Amino acid sequence: MTFIMIFFLAATLEGKELVKTIPSLPLNVNPETIRPLSELADKVLQQHLEDILFSNPSWRQLIRAKKMTIGLVDLTDPSNILFAMVNGDEMMYAASLPKLAILLTAFHCFENKIIEQTPEVMKDLNLMIRKSNNQAASRMIERVTMERIHEVLTLKCYDFYDETRGGGIWVGKEYAKTGKRMPEAVKGLSHAATASQVCRFYYQLAMGKLISRERSREMLEILINPGIEHKFVKALHQIVPQADIFRKSGTWKTWHSDSVMVWGPEWRRYIAVALINNKNGETILRKLIMELEIVLKQNAAIIKKKQKHLAAFVEPEKCFEI
Repeated sequence: MTFIMIFFLAATLEGKELVKTIPSLPLNVNPETIRPLSELADKVLQQHLEDILFSNPSWRQLIRAKKMTIGLVDLTDPSNILFAMVNGDEMMYAASLPKLAILLTAFHCFENKIIEQTPEVMKDLNLMIRKSNNQAASRMIERVTMERIHEVLTLKCYDFYDETRGGGIWVGKEYAKTGKRMPEAVKGLSHAATASQVCRFYYQLAMGKLISRERSREMLEILINPGIEHKFVKALHQIVPQADIFRKSGTWKTWHSDSVMVWGPEWRRYIAVALINNKNGETILRKLIMELEIVLKQNAAIIKKKQKHLAAFVEPEKCFEI
């Protein structure tokens, strides 16, 4: 009995220690040290990403035809965040993925006391993100207005859409068969996104920079525990069931998109975004996230090896007699 109690206590303490080693989101970082994601492009991660993507002939064809875009952010080391992308600034139809823009606009309105943060509104936001409910999305658009969504997306403090730099995240129509259409300027799409801007969205949430640290935390609480198990999430629940997953996806006809921020132990702290125009997009996304995990694991091994190599050359502290 004593042995069992000691074992149980040790396991409990070990579990607590593990929790301590995984920082919570948003990260507790000095705001002055947070750099724009565009400045964090990493050549090694980029090369690994390209190698694994272009090794697949069908993916290579889709990428060259600008029908597949990918963004990847390694968040393992908050002081050394790494970013890579392929076709990352290519605007694509993204179906429900740009509902992220409605989520941001709603919290912008809460913060500026434009609309009230009622239980009814919060219920619709949860339905819109977790279940991708189109009726809830349309109700939210009516509350915040389409014009304000566009204003928020283009505000300098957010900068999620800029036609002079290829576009970004856009919602230009209610999620219904009828209704006024207000397409974006680059490709004339009504629901669109670029992988790079979606990566920025999650990155700013992780840093607590989207509106404020508290508002970022509230948005993360809505994005966690997705209610639809397909694409990235279907594969992730099999290979890393213990990780937290923050997610928004989109599907319409041949357009398939997914975006996740995975938060788990060791190197499994990352943002992955992909948009694909292909009838087999669902299957491609399941396979893709597994390949991206290989990229991240390889990158973690290289970084660890470099750190050991550098540590070996650090001169030991000298002792002097007085």
